[in-house]
Amino acid sequence: MRIGGGAGLVAAWLLAGALAAPAEVPAYLGSAACAGCHEAETAAWQGSDHALAWTPPDAAHVLGDFGDVTYDAGGRHARFYRDGDRYLIETEGADGVVRPFEVVGVAGIDPLQQYLLSPEPGRTQVFDIAWDVAGRRWYPVFPGQDAGPGNGLHWTGVYKSWEARCAECHATGYTRSYDMPTRTYAPRMAEQGVGCEGCHGPGAAHLDWVRTGRAPAAGLTPTGLTVDLAASAAVETGQCMACHSRREAIADGNSLPGTNYHDAYTLALLTEGVYHPDGQILDEVFEGGSFLQSKMHGKGLRCSDCHEPHGAALKAEGNAVCAQCHSPAGNPRFPSLPLQVFDGPEHTHHPDGSAGAQCVACHMIERTYMGIDTRRDHSFRIPRPDLAATGAPDACTDCHGDKGAAWAAARIAEWFPDSTHRGPHYATTLAAARVAPEDRVQDLLALAEWQGPGIVRATALDLLGRVGPAPSAGRVAALLADPDPLVRAAAAGALQGVPPAERLALLQPALTDPVAS
Repeated sequence: MRIGGGAGLVAAWLLAGALAAPAEVPAYLGSAACAGCHEAETAAWQGSDHALAWTPPDAAHVLGDFGDVTYDAGGRHARFYRDGDRYLIETEGADGVVRPFEVVGVAGIDPLQQYLLSPEPGRTQVFDIAWDVAGRRWYPVFPGQDAGPGNGLHWTGVYKSWEARCAECHATGYTRSYDMPTRTYAPRMAEQGVGCEGCHGPGAAHLDWVRTGRAPAAGLTPTGLTVDLAASAAVETGQCMACHSRREAIADGNSLPGTNYHDAYTLALLTEGVYHPDGQILDEVFEGGSFLQSKMHGKGLRCSDCHEPHGAALKAEGNAVCAQCHSPAGNPRFPSLPLQVFDGPEHTHHPDGSAGAQCVACHMIERTYMGIDTRRDHSFRIPRPDLAATGAPDACTDCHGDKGAAWAAARIAEWFPDSTHRGPHYATTLAAARVAPEDRVQDLLALAEWQGPGIVRATALDLLGRVGPAPSAGRVAALLADPDPLVRAAAAGALQGVPPAERLALLQPALTDPVAS
């Protein structure tokens, strides 16, 4: 049965091209050490979102209005002002007392900027009234959260902890160093912001190779780095996903560049409240989990095919990004592409230059997070308004909300009468199984054994795990040998309802699995 969606990379995605861990990790040097040789890359990086992901609270970096202005709305009070070179926010602390807190760091540059406060030694918190850079206003990042002191969602609470939840993706060579008895952090980092070594790995051995020509130690690339981002699309994707995915870290802080993703993180699956049943973005999931669902990922596309990696801007304007491959000329790297006009009304069925004629309007729906931060779905899917019964949205009714999904489905069928992108889809199975997984055991098993994206198959196994002991335990256990680590990990979880003695025998092979997740 054809279920739909893009095929995943065959055999252990994100393992290909990975290096063995170096016996001794080289020292970090800081981005300034790279600038002398890599002038063009440094020029592109400076001023980028990566370079400015975490900066000191000084006049060069603080964009917010600290001219003694007050925010009062929704029961929240904050006063933003300066005392000489110090930036201060007067607000309610964990004890309910209003007092000034000094800004100790700045997070981000666009479209919003947040400020870091230290309510007590060993803890840094993200203040959740942020600065709207374009709108030049203070606004609540989470307007629906009316959380007072003592609540985990208060700005002093555990969910607003900079060290626990944010810092590792805003810094280079970061470890949070949590001390459980005191519930405090003593973080260490090589560099504030995402510097050169945040993606390429620590540079001391590389610089030694440049200066002396000595062969680097075992476990390093021929040029002395911990990762070769050009080795494969899988290696590059894994490195980007270390931050650009919704995941839980297995170890402390960010992983050494070049570490296999599944040795460092567990990826969020297409679960309810996080993704729609068809895998479209719902909650804040970043880009990685979406990209793994795409045909582009299955064909070996890499992030840098569309994004210039140092400046982090798109490699072309508008539809020209997509037309690098989707055009009559095609791209020899992807020989299965149809050679035809995509950037034209014969395909878009919208007037040239209109919003509806943009590739992203139909194939990368946009959603807003943190109040003003718009992000696009990276699963690059074809609109399926015919799946409206599952609760999944579609790009057509995003714009034509007054028309309805039935109208949109009829128009697509009219425009593309011979399309193969209709019919059964895993959204139907996942939507029904979210309600009553026990009624969909056979469908979930078929989806888990499908040769499609691993994140979809792993989600089916995750739903199977809610059913309890199942006569299909043998079929689930067989997936402990699947090439995809996501599927193997989910298969182990799906066996939790099997009686302990039998479960031990089934799970024993997982003890020698090559990846930590």
